[in-house]
Amino acid sequence: MDRAAIRRSLLVLALGGLFTLIVITRLPLCPTAALFGVPCPGCGLTRATLALFHGDLRRALQLHPLVLLISPIFMWAVTSAALGYMRGPRPSAKPNLNPWLASRLATVLAFGLLSATLGVWGARFLGYFGGPVPVETFHAWAHARLKPTSR
Repeated sequence: MDRAAIRRSLLVLALGGLFTLIVITRLPLCPTAALFGVPCPGCGLTRATLALFHGDLRRALQLHPLVLLISPIFMWAVTSAALGYMRGPRPSAKPNLNPWLASRLATVLAFGLLSATLGVWGARFLGYFGGPVPVETFHAWAHARLKPTSR
């Protein structure tokens, strides 16, 4: 393995470690929720995925009803992008693009997933699917975790 590949692999490892630290400390990931206190269309997906990993399907679906569809797709996309980055550029002349990803069917499916995500987001604001997912602002997070202890 050459030095550039090692450097790329270490960068991916560092970013994965940073993400793990953010999840462990429960730092609000969503800028919209963290700054404005309003959930975005994907709010709750990280917590829903963690609930799935703990075997709590009911809680996962409460946090985001599309978790069973979106989480595997997201994990596949992040994993394949990370592996492709760690491997580095290919010496071949033609680009290494999966023809299925460039197909009309993939475009229609992606548009359908986007529409479903936005539809669920809007429906939650109207009280469906348990209403908007609870969010935490940076201020509330910092206040709860960084407040001085009284003696």
